[in-house]
Amino acid sequence: MSYLISITVLWAFSFSLIGVYLAGQVDSYFAVLVRVTLAMLVFLPFLRPSLLRGKQRLALMALGAIQLGVMYTFFYQSFLLLSVPEVLLFTIFTPVYIALLDDLMFRRFTPVYLLTALLAVVGAAVIRYDGIDSGFWLGFLVVQGANMCFALGQVGYRRLAADLPPTLAWHNVFGWFFIGAMLVALPAYLLFGNSDALPSTPVQWGVLAWLGLMASGVGYFVWNRGATKVDAGALAIMNNALIPAGLLVNLLIWNRDADIIRLLIGALIMGASLWLNHWWLSRRKTAIA
Repeated sequence: MSYLISITVLWAFSFSLIGVYLAGQVDSYFAVLVRVTLAMLVFLPFLRPSLLRGKQRLALMALGAIQLGVMYTFFYQSFLLLSVPEVLLFTIFTPVYIALLDDLMFRRFTPVYLLTALLAVVGAAVIRYDGIDSGFWLGFLVVQGANMCFALGQVGYRRLAADLPPTLAWHNVFGWFFIGAMLVALPAYLLFGNSDALPSTPVQWGVLAWLGLMASGVGYFVWNRGATKVDAGALAIMNNALIPAGLLVNLLIWNRDADIIRLLIGALIMGASLWLNHWWLSRRKTAIA
């Protein structure tokens, strides 16, 4: 859980950084390409191809293509259609996708995972629901595309890790993840990118560097490792912990309006969902023993 909490803190800055410094100013496809390229360069020196079989390498590349390449393409487009708070709001459905996909991939059905995920959605909705105009439905659909890709990548990584040796040095194979993302990001920029909307200030380049090296490079490696160390219920809940964390950063640094009471109530509801998940796991372990 410590892995997920640390990256939640790291990623809490990403929403505001993108919304304030990049969205509508820097071509979204170029931003995705830079993030993926920098993240890939972090792990390429450690890559040891012999540690994985061909199908395993392809599987990890496919996960990177989906979780990072396709997801980022949707994600950055959403900031052209929605405000930062609205993007945060529309991410609340990710836990539901994780709970359902995890059961599907592991061929089971665990009602408590879906219950705790839905409770986390309620907590997030309390924090961010301000009424949605019909004109935002396109933005909603774009964010759901990003949510589904992010959920599929996490659950797929859990499934792949379950079939690999527990002693595998993941930092020596994770480069395949970013290579897969590059196979999406580079063609997307070449086909749809706007070369007239490249970063024009040191701040924009600095934000892209931080997002690429830290949020993407370090962030996805640690987050996906953390996803293999918790159950699906806890993973689903932690996906929505980004919402109060992101709002706190937005409030404290960029002085955006936020309803503190609703923030606290929503955070308490999500905390309750995490407690419920922990209680159920403890009870199940006791019953098995």
